[in-house]
Amino acid sequence: MGNSTTVPEAVAALHTAIDALTDEVVDGLRSQLPSYAAVSPDQLRPRVLSSLRNGLSLVQRWSGERRGPLGSVPGEGGAHGVPETHLDEVTELARALPVEDIISAYRIGTDVVWRRFGEEMAARRGTAEDLLPIAETLRAWADANTLRVVRSCRIGIQEDAMTDRRRAALVRALLLGQAQWDESLAGDGTAAGDRGDGDLTDGAYDRSALRLPFRACLPGAVPPDGPEAPATHTPGHPGPGDRAFHRIVAALRPWLALDRAGKPLVTTVDGEVAGLLADRPGGLCRSLVLGLGAPVAPAGLSAEFTRATQALRAALGFGLVGAFTREELGLRATVVALPAVGEGLVRLRLAPLAERGEDGAQLEEAAAAYLRQGLRLDAAARTLYVHPNTLRNRLRRFEEITGTSLRDPADLAEIWWALTHRRLHGPEG
Repeated sequence: MGNSTTVPEAVAALHTAIDALTDEVVDGLRSQLPSYAAVSPDQLRPRVLSSLRNGLSLVQRWSGERRGPLGSVPGEGGAHGVPETHLDEVTELARALPVEDIISAYRIGTDVVWRRFGEEMAARRGTAEDLLPIAETLRAWADANTLRVVRSCRIGIQEDAMTDRRRAALVRALLLGQAQWDESLAGDGTAAGDRGDGDLTDGAYDRSALRLPFRACLPGAVPPDGPEAPATHTPGHPGPGDRAFHRIVAALRPWLALDRAGKPLVTTVDGEVAGLLADRPGGLCRSLVLGLGAPVAPAGLSAEFTRATQALRAALGFGLVGAFTREELGLRATVVALPAVGEGLVRLRLAPLAERGEDGAQLEEAAAAYLRQGLRLDAAARTLYVHPNTLRNRLRRFEEITGTSLRDPADLAEIWWALTHRRLHGPEG
């Protein structure tokens, strides 16, 4: 093969028809890989064209140097490796496409080129001795560059993951009042938070913007024991990588505040999705339970996030679905926000019942049903499966033991508060 001109002629023919070859590879990628079908041909074509030129130049140089079939693989010195600019482009593509599909794409492209090269060689009566060493070299080159692409993509994805962790740590620090602003860098939005998650002084947060802090979960999630208690990690609670987390973020995406790189300012706090909104979600928001704070500057985020948490706890406790501020939930949120008042009313109004054991629990259940049914005796009796006269007798005994009157609005308010506190915070609350 040493003096043959067959290989250079075949390569030259492919170079001449490289536009058509590029179109064939692009069509193959989009027909065989659904993820590539979602990418426009105009976006794929420059990358494919660059790879084809690089590979054909390899074969052309290899044949010109008349290397033997077991010669070293070109590209070891970088001349025929994937250019760094191309690696950057592939890494960017890997943020939108699965890495395994990128690997498959290299295989598909290599197969198309090898088939066309074989046709050109056959037209020039090339021999198996001509083709075999080129095939070995081309496959080795494709394998080496595929490995480089995978490594490059992995590094890019790891860098993205680190940036995401730093962003989440910054948002968490803002919501929990742990961010420390560096006033020496006035106006650039630089903050330092928990250094355990990396250096947060990246200027990603716009300090001049007013944001609404929020805390959210899916309907049916079990609330923790109190407004400040850690949430129990159950299948209904979202967390990093959890499907519920992504459902909540997707539902809120149109209203999420973004950093300067266009990434959403979201995190998790005790297993629940939390973060910042640019505006209040429109509509009824029936797919979420969402507690909202008021739009504030960074210095006020922590206080408003506490109010958002209280709104979420109240909404969960009363079985509500939608978006709520603490003010919109009125006394319901106040019961959550003032547990000490609830504890005092439990001792004042319900403690005498606890001394009577099961009988006292039955009387408390009767009063709770009566209030839930809007003071309608017959409706409350039906929910308890008792005769109205039986319920009437239990309510009378409740009044005698607790020293209250279910006809006095003030007593009714205190009983409702005590019963609601007991239900939200538990019997020991």
